[in-house]
Amino acid sequence: MERRKFVQSSALLAASFYISHDLFARPKGPVYGHHDMRYTLDTRWGTLDSSRHPVKDCHEMVQDKKGRIILLTNETKNNILVYNKSGKLLESWGHAFPGAHGLTLANENGTEYLFITDTDKHEVYKTTMDGRIVMTISYPAETGHYKKKEEFVPTETTITDEGDIYIADGYGAQYVMHYDRQGKLLNTFGGRGEGDAHLDNAHGICVDRRQGAPSLLVTDRTRNCFKRFSMDGQLLEVISLPGACVCRPVIKGDHLYAAVLRSPDMNLSGSGFVTILDKNNKVVSNIGGTAPVYNGQQLQPMQQAEKIFVHPHDVCVDNDENVYVAQWAAGKVYPYKLRRV
Repeated sequence: MERRKFVQSSALLAASFYISHDLFARPKGPVYGHHDMRYTLDTRWGTLDSSRHPVKDCHEMVQDKKGRIILLTNETKNNILVYNKSGKLLESWGHAFPGAHGLTLANENGTEYLFITDTDKHEVYKTTMDGRIVMTISYPAETGHYKKKEEFVPTETTITDEGDIYIADGYGAQYVMHYDRQGKLLNTFGGRGEGDAHLDNAHGICVDRRQGAPSLLVTDRTRNCFKRFSMDGQLLEVISLPGACVCRPVIKGDHLYAAVLRSPDMNLSGSGFVTILDKNNKVVSNIGGTAPVYNGQQLQPMQQAEKIFVHPHDVCVDNDENVYVAQWAAGKVYPYKLRRV
């Protein structure tokens, strides 16, 4: 009898453990996205005291080798806000970047640096992780494409393993400039025009190593696509994303992530979402957007489906595959966090 009671009690205890464990593991709140790339949303993750640490536009975010999440804002009281993954502020710095727009992390033999583009000052800055400027790249007069500094409005950079620097002039003449690690200009390609090799709103750029040999992905935002170029600027591929006015491409593992500023075109305010592509550049999930649908190989037009974002401007994917979203012109909101489920 005692043994029977013991077995029954043990079974009830085990059952209650699994039930409570299941409830604990179940996502809290709505789940967004499609297929196996789905997330819960935390809109309070990065919220701070705005009287002490304000933001204007939350433009871009990266994660450093310490696991810290670094935000760039064009608020000169603190251009850089550094968080841990729980959303606690660790440090802040920066008062000199009124047009702070692009933020890229570079690793040089184990030492990390930041590259910041400033659309107001028409320059690109390389800084230490605590904000000391170690290099400044101004407008490339030597190309012959620019008559004055104000025509150069850089929006993004990407850095190769060898230290070469590529700058996308996404709000200016739409060229991509290639420099060596010392800041010497090596090549220029793209530029405004109607052909596939030309660009319009070349908002972002990154090195893509998912296919083996490295190549460059460059945003062509008003034309709803990314364009793949060889490292010397030859057009290789157009990745069409109908309906998605994408910002910069962000690669983590085999996936490509991008904030979609507006949809289905740039005329509709408050219509953003986040899109995720697989290794073959097929859209597999839209967070806040319509489900990806292919008719054969042709992706059908996408647009915002759920109003969880206003104007997503960048995403950062951490080492746990959670996604952080920075927004432009969204009421000075702090970054959101999407937890992978």
